[in-house]
Amino acid sequence: MARHTKKVGVTGKYGTRYGASIRKMIKKIEVTQHAKYTCPFCGKDAVKRSVVGVWHCSGCGKTMAGGAWIMSTPTAAAMRSTIRRLREGK
Repeated sequence: MARHTKKVGVTGKYGTRYGASIRKMIKKIEVTQHAKYTCPFCGKDAVKRSVVGVWHCSGCGKTMAGGAWIMSTPTAAAMRSTIRRLREGK
């Protein structure tokens, strides 16, 4: 039987190497990159990262560009809202 980690989660593979602070940062990144996201086209929780910056929905088959670790970066969200505001201002 395999032992489970209680606190460290996915970073248990690193053992005691690299220091606690770095492992905590890596844990946050790895959890977000391996999570499933909601597809903006079909609405299913089926979007997974295929390679760096490329996200694929297994529900509708669409492939979209996004962030390296999260599907939508904060900068992209700010840009979308700015574009929407400028379009409505006309």
